[in-house]
Amino acid sequence: MILLTSPVQVGHLRLKNRLVMPPMATSKAENGKVTPELIHYYQEKSAGGALGLIIMEHSFISAEGQASANQTSISSDEDIVGLRELTEAIHANGSPVFAQLNHAGSAAKEEVTGYVPLAPSVVKHPKAKDECLPKAMTAQDLEKVIADFKEAARRAQAAGFDGVEIHSAHGYLLNQFYSPLTNRRTDDYGGSLENRIRLHCQIIEAIRSQVGAEYPLALRLGACEGLENGSTLADAIFACAAFEKAGVDLIDITGGLGGYVRPGHSEQGYFQDYSAAIKQSVSIPVLLTGGITEVSAAEALLQSGKADLIGVGRAILKDSGWAKKAISAFL
Repeated sequence: MILLTSPVQVGHLRLKNRLVMPPMATSKAENGKVTPELIHYYQEKSAGGALGLIIMEHSFISAEGQASANQTSISSDEDIVGLRELTEAIHANGSPVFAQLNHAGSAAKEEVTGYVPLAPSVVKHPKAKDECLPKAMTAQDLEKVIADFKEAARRAQAAGFDGVEIHSAHGYLLNQFYSPLTNRRTDDYGGSLENRIRLHCQIIEAIRSQVGAEYPLALRLGACEGLENGSTLADAIFACAAFEKAGVDLIDITGGLGGYVRPGHSEQGYFQDYSAAIKQSVSIPVLLTGGITEVSAAEALLQSGKADLIGVGRAILKDSGWAKKAISAFL
């Protein structure tokens, strides 16, 4: 049986195949708004309807959570019209699409947002090129970020997205809470792993209360840093089981504070040992990305039980027809 072309259930959504276009930033928005160039990009990538799922590039949930100057916004009700045009264009080509919700945390830049960056603790971001220190989030800041994720999910649903993904990877805010390297808090949100994922679970529960039990909800996790005293695979296994219990329908595995690469690994599917271990600990589907460029490699990863879905990013970025050719190879 060919797995790549077989359907898979994500919550109440049935995907026609297991090939996913993961979120990749395009910097094609203007003042946070969807542009014709952004719509054209997604029309081109989704043409032919070969993708089982598209996860749109990360969108900022609040002004202070913006990661870059040309990032897409989902922080205001004014964003819904443009986002609806985008989802309609993708749906017209036959693929479902999730919105990815994000707060940059200490990865934000004051010159872009106008705010001092927020973070779990007063710890310099590992990839920061300057010495700027973020502000540690207060109880009020935490309440606001939960509400902002909840409101962003409401907007995504109103804009016609088929689901949402919470971004907790690549060194952004929720990844900063998850990692002991950036979370030095001594309250209920720091210290133990259970405390470090408390905010994640509260956000999941808030989104669920807003969108209902049947709306698909994914979470992208930077599974472990691979750095001294950083998060571990055991942490990721525990966290993903907790996220499933809180209401997540899909786990999307990638890198942590170091980004979407894994130093010392160049094999296709280089996070596969993470995804395989996590897949054994949850009953929901697990998505694997990371350097996958050949359809044979994608199928082999599925057949060997490394994941339930395969994300192909750079190959699709380079060749918009990659997905159609990949699926056709098995038909």
